[in-house]
Amino acid sequence: MINKLDCLVNDVSSVKSKLVLLIGPPRSGKTQLIEQLSARREARVLSVGATLGRRLLSVPSTRRHLQAADLLKELADEFASDGLLLMDNIELLFDRTLQLNPLDLLKRHAHARRVIAVWPGEFRGDRLSYATTGHPEHQDYGIDGLVPFNIH
Repeated sequence: MINKLDCLVNDVSSVKSKLVLLIGPPRSGKTQLIEQLSARREARVLSVGATLGRRLLSVPSTRRHLQAADLLKELADEFASDGLLLMDNIELLFDRTLQLNPLDLLKRHAHARRVIAVWPGEFRGDRLSYATTGHPEHQDYGIDGLVPFNIH
């Protein structure tokens, strides 16, 4: 599977939006796969929850929603290597208090470089979701502008 993903990372560099989402059920190996890609490409994985979370702690809670996207951009610039950004643990981006559109944010980062991110939700038909319907953080998206990479 790592060989298939590695080839896709090369192929996606020629399209407008260079976003690849690793999608699969919990404990299907998404994090392990991005770690393998990290080792192969000699690139660091940005653990968004831990790293962005630490940066946001220094920002007053009433201003976090105003600075979250800019702080993520700074982190993306720090972690990107050879036009490639690897991201895992992105659940913090769905926090309602940050007022972000997580998928849109990932797509914007993918205009400048290839972004490979572990998707913490589900993929059914041509729809991505995060959290269950009725949950306060529930999100539902189409897959335009991204390449889904299913892990079974």
